[in-house]
This record gives sequence, structure tokens and C-alpha cells, in this order.
Amino acid sequence: MKKLKKLFGGIDLTWKKVIIFAVIAAVYTAVMAILPITNETSFRDISIQFEWWILFGIIIIANSKSPLDSALKCFIFFLISQPLIYLIQVPFSSIGWQIFGYYKYWFMWTLACLPMGFIGYYIKRKDIISVIILAPMIVFLAYLGMGYISATVANFPHHLLSAIWCFLFIIIITLGLFDKLLYKVLSILVGVIAAGALAFFGLWDQNQNFETYRTIDLSEIPLVGEVNVTYFAGTQSGDVTVIHPDDNTYSLKLTGKMYGEYEFTLTDANDKEYNFKYSYSDESKSVELKQVK
Repeated sequence: MKKLKKLFGGIDLTWKKVIIFAVIAAVYTAVMAILPITNETSFRDISIQFEWWILFGIIIIANSKSPLDSALKCFIFFLISQPLIYLIQVPFSSIGWQIFGYYKYWFMWTLACLPMGFIGYYIKRKDIISVIILAPMIVFLAYLGMGYISATVANFPHHLLSAIWCFLFIIIITLGLFDKLLYKVLSILVGVIAAGALAFFGLWDQNQNFETYRTIDLSEIPLVGEVNVTYFAGTQSGDVTVIHPDDNTYSLKLTGKMYGEYEFTLTDANDKEYNFKYSYSDESKSVELKQVK
């Protein structure tokens, strides 16, 4: 327990340590995003979702010296780590530098670190105000945890560790921050109520359909007339709708399961087929589309 308490308030968190922490977190995350063996596992989830980054942020806040110090250190931590994650992936990505197009999502959260870090500093009060300030992050962890449970049920045992980590982080953060039993119970209760409510209303299911729009340049394919589309997502079927064909360029609306590689076929009026592979990852909503030769 003493080591846990030190992690949440006993570290002399200098700027040098913040920068080193950011670099180490970025390198590890990028490696997990690059290695093929981590695909569809809990180890890649750090490059996709927030649970680890919530933990990192709270650790920084808990060891900061003032609200301004907390805000700036959280901001700089994310300002260094997030773009570095993408930079490391550039040589290994099929889209090269274009991968930075997905960074804007994380940059918005980086900007949000300034007010969140400033307000979050007051979790160090270790009272009911701290419970209230911490509650949104506890609810978010519960939401992510329930989503991982859904993903695990759909494709066991993928993401099982992430589900465990989310709820374990709630306990770790609570025990590390609070001294009095009352506030520990209240903090844990927030997570329990959130998970129960999400389960009851079915809002925890992240294995849901998604919709995304992409334009496919078919200028090299002599399509004639109306295009018929067949779409397969593993054993799950989905829909592809051809929207506003313009010459040989078609915008396709794809609806299907959230993760994985899918295949679909374009058939022209002469019954000639053109096969494509579509790879979708929740990592910054990245998409790869390749024609099957």
C-alpha cells in the first residue's frame, strides 16, 4: 500500500521525468501498434483507447505541485507522447506520413489536458470534492471496461486483459488517492453503478455496427453501368452502398462490424468482378483499402 500511495503523490515529478515518461510511453505504444502479433489483443489497446492514458494522467496530476503545474505537465506529456507514437509508425505504415491525419483526434484531447489537469489537481484534497472530480474518469473506465467485456464475449479471449485492467485501474486509483474508507467506498461505488447502468441500458456494447465513408478511385477499372456490391466481414455480412457515382469514382458507404479485415466485390454490368480487401481498425479510425489482384 505504501508503494501505491507513493505512486499517487510521493514522486518528485520533475519536468525531466515527465519528458522521459512521455517518450517511454510513446515508444512502447508505437511498438504495440506495429507488431502484427498484437493485433486484436489487449496489448494493442493502449494505442487505441484511453484506459492507460487515464492512469498516466492521474499519476501526473497526483504528483504535481499546483493546478498550473498539473495542467502544463499533463499537456506536455500528451503533446510529446501522442505525435511521437505516429512518427515511429510512419516507416511501418502503408500510408506513410498520412498516418498523422489521425492525430487530430488525440490532439483535441491533448488540448483538453489543460483544463482537465488544472481542475484535476484538486483530487489531491482526498475528500468528497475529489470523488466528484474523479467520477467522470471512473465512469469512463467503467464504460471502456464494459466495452472490452463485450469484445471479449464476441471473440474470446481477445481484450480480456483490457477489461480486467479497466476495473483494476479504478481500484488502484481509488486506493492510491484516498485515505478514508468513506471516500474509497464512494469512488468504487461510482464505478459499480456506472458499470451496472451501462449493462442495464446496453450502452456498453462496443461490438456494434459502424458507418464510414471512403472514396475509391476506380479509374483503372472499366466499370459499365450500375455497380452491384457484395460485402463480407468474416462470417458477418454487411452493406456497401454506392453513393453518387461520378465517372469512375465511387463513394462507398460501408456498414459492418467494428474490427477486422473484410472483402467485397464490385460487379459491373458485364458481370465482371473486381475484388477488394478492406481493413478497419479502431486505432484512430484508420482504414486501409486494397484491390485484390
